[in-house]
Amino acid sequence: MTGTTDDFLATARSAAKLLREPAVAAAWSGPSALPAFSVGGLAGHLAYQVLAVPQALAAPPPREPTVPLLEHYDRVEWIGAGIDDDINVRIRRGGEDAAAEGPAALAARVGAAVGELTGSLASAAGRPVRIPLWGPWSLTLDDLLTTRMMELAVHSDDLAVSVGIPTPALPPGAVDAVVGLLSRLAVRRHGPTGVLRALSRAERAPATITAF
Repeated sequence: MTGTTDDFLATARSAAKLLREPAVAAAWSGPSALPAFSVGGLAGHLAYQVLAVPQALAAPPPREPTVPLLEHYDRVEWIGAGIDDDINVRIRRGGEDAAAEGPAALAARVGAAVGELTGSLASAAGRPVRIPLWGPWSLTLDDLLTTRMMELAVHSDDLAVSVGIPTPALPPGAVDAVVGLLSRLAVRRHGPTGVLRALSRAERAPATITAF
């Protein structure tokens, strides 16, 4: 396995543990920290970041072109989309659908997927993969796993904040991968000077360097 694979699996196990937290089940039907997302729907969206990977590996090798990681983010529809735009409505609906059977069933599905991936990822290194919802392109497996780690990290924080528990700590390799990706996206959006100032000069830092 690659380091990216190991880091993804560790991050996926962390998400699976978070989904089993009693506080998540207790708040399931209530609002989350994200506008228009219930806690259950957010949990379903978090779970999807793991559940989508075995689906991608089970599909035939994609015929669509394999694009670089940052080009993937040039192509996705959700960056810059409004809360009521179709893409975000579909994302929320997908989360709610994934969570429809309740917290215990969702946590069990994620746990089973992590167990499956612990074996299947070892034999899939280097192959291109595709999530059909994206559009007509694919990514290398390592790049796909990096995108899923970022989603798992961000939405684990969202879910933990939503239910009033500490955000899970991520393995160092996952932190490096996620912060590295978000930093590159922030530089693309705000320019290198703004990001440099935000990280080193509070007195002239811009108001935000968010990646999205």
